[in-house]
Amino acid sequence: MKKMTKPTDITIKSAACSTTRTDYRVPIKFGGRVVNDVTQLHVQVDVETRDGRHGTGTGSMPMGNAWAWPSDSVSAEQTLATMVALGQKLVAAAGRYAELGHPIEITHALAADYAGAASAVAAELSLAEPVPKLAQLVAASPLEAAIHDAYGKTLETNSYNLLGPEYVNADIAHYLTNEFQGEYLDQYTLRAPKERMPLYHLIGALDPLTDADIDHRVNDGLPETLGEWIQADALTHLKIKLAGDDLDWDVERVVLVERVAAETQAQRGCDRWVYSLDFNEKCANVQYVLDFLARVREQSPMAFQRAQYIEQPTNRDLRANPANRMHEAARIKPVVIDESLVDFDSLRMARELGYSGVALKACKGQTEALLMGAAAQKYNLFLCVQDLTCIGASFLHSASLAARVPTVAAIEGNGRQYCPAGNRGWDQQYPGMFQITDGTVETALLSGPGLY
Repeated sequence: MKKMTKPTDITIKSAACSTTRTDYRVPIKFGGRVVNDVTQLHVQVDVETRDGRHGTGTGSMPMGNAWAWPSDSVSAEQTLATMVALGQKLVAAAGRYAELGHPIEITHALAADYAGAASAVAAELSLAEPVPKLAQLVAASPLEAAIHDAYGKTLETNSYNLLGPEYVNADIAHYLTNEFQGEYLDQYTLRAPKERMPLYHLIGALDPLTDADIDHRVNDGLPETLGEWIQADALTHLKIKLAGDDLDWDVERVVLVERVAAETQAQRGCDRWVYSLDFNEKCANVQYVLDFLARVREQSPMAFQRAQYIEQPTNRDLRANPANRMHEAARIKPVVIDESLVDFDSLRMARELGYSGVALKACKGQTEALLMGAAAQKYNLFLCVQDLTCIGASFLHSASLAARVPTVAAIEGNGRQYCPAGNRGWDQQYPGMFQITDGTVETALLSGPGLY
């Protein structure tokens, strides 16, 4: 069958990238790892449509190696350097890609070479292990964002409004399964962003809950305790990072968070707030989760009631850990995969293992996020969009994804807590996205041409 073409199809004329490094104001701890700074990969892509229009798009993303590539045999410095080198290699390859198509098609074609490029970089750097698929996706994500952004900029339209059959040359079935025959991504996304969305505030394992937890204040004008953050930003959504291998600490942490939150929310006259609970795959098995939930319900019934969902409790490698079935836990609270979600096969396997939801992330690639968002909706899975301490443009990219997927109810954004320096300038252009006063972000702002 002859490939369909459209006058709006684009080809990449050039692609370039650069990096920046920014210190955190305070460290963040998750999954037993502590992060103190961020290296971002920034990509710029110039494109031309079949009918001769030109445009430029940009994409940025933290190279979150501590999350995407935790390793006992390769140092953090090596994993970061490898991800940056891979991202640069993929950008160079994209600059040589001559085919025309919609960004979905182009990025899908480019993704077929991610693994080969990753193997080449690993060999060049003499690494002790291969580059994980999740790290490949993160390294490629700013390039994918730039291509989607360039398409929207060129057509002077928001990229989320360019996903229907009048623009895309193949339906979703071409990328997933025949269940999606005749369906396009415009059916699974909104034509306008939600007006406002609640912001999920992160409570890291090192974050102080009260003054008693602080040895030395940062004194930079920003809140420092949980109570101060709730008061300053009128927060109603709190994400709690847990250890996953210390049941007493995890239960006590949730109980303490509830105590501090309840006291502070009472002072501001608020009686409704919620939690998400993130184990970052550190639980040995589902029994740990069940014991944790039982003890939280016993010691703090309100904290248990406020828990909206549980994130990635056990090991990310689903295929290597088939005994980690979540059916029993998912009957109590939604249990979502995060690190495990790297492609459609992993989503289907997660369903078989009892997971009841998925966490989308812009850092896994715009095309991947759109396709997985469609699949999750088709299968009636709980959906959320999670952060990678995204700052500046990467936070707007992540937020626009959340604002355009119908069933996503809130946005996680912790860059303002840990790395506000990365938001400078952007907070003036999009004040409603970075200056929080009512616990929400003004996602209506994310309607310009391109990704946001």
